[in-house]
Amino acid sequence: MNGKVKNIVLVHGAWADGSGWQSVYDSLRARGYSVSIVQNPLTSLADDVRAVARVLARQDGATLLVGHSYGGVVITEAGDAANVVGLVYGAAFVPDAGESAAKLIEGGEPAPLQPSADGFLFFNPALFPQIFAHDLPATQGAFLAASQVPAAGAAFAAPVSKAPWRSKPSWYVLSTEDRVIPPAAQRQMAERAHAAIIEVHGSHAVYISQAVAVADAIDAAARGARPAASEPPVHP
Repeated sequence: MNGKVKNIVLVHGAWADGSGWQSVYDSLRARGYSVSIVQNPLTSLADDVRAVARVLARQDGATLLVGHSYGGVVITEAGDAANVVGLVYGAAFVPDAGESAAKLIEGGEPAPLQPSADGFLFFNPALFPQIFAHDLPATQGAFLAASQVPAAGAAFAAPVSKAPWRSKPSWYVLSTEDRVIPPAAQRQMAERAHAAIIEVHGSHAVYISQAVAVADAIDAAARGARPAASEPPVHP
């Protein structure tokens, strides 16, 4: 990427919606970016990819695609669009072709999920604040739990068909206090993708709790910057 990419598309993950990006959106807009936010239906991976494709089709030039958590799976499948020039993963899954979110968490500590009769997965609301968003005020964590958007179990099981991070530059915002996707697993996925890693001291809800640091990382990616290995972690 030469110079500064002006279009940013933000993609949320499971148990959340696009409104969680508001502070990141505000920070990026203040820096002159055109920012769009995808509202994933979370009904299937294919449906979520189509939702991203609709927003990408509305961009007027080179675009940076950003995904949080399960949104990393979505941007991987959607990221081969011609106008996508880079991928930013925030506390996110980074699958290779043939891998799913479920495959990437095999053998790990299972999340406290409560399946519905029709195959959607709720995150146990009693545990949501201390697992998903432990660095947010308790009242905010409780609201996020109550307003969560359950994802179809089939979306987690669906493999991606491509891995555009093999041919496009990528960045990874590693949340060092994450209790959903372990930091060690985040680092392993980021290193496999040869992504530039930016550490941020935050929970899985890092894009809410540490919005400025996440916006800083996206800004650096849009400018084509790759932090040196010796550069200290980004902290609030």
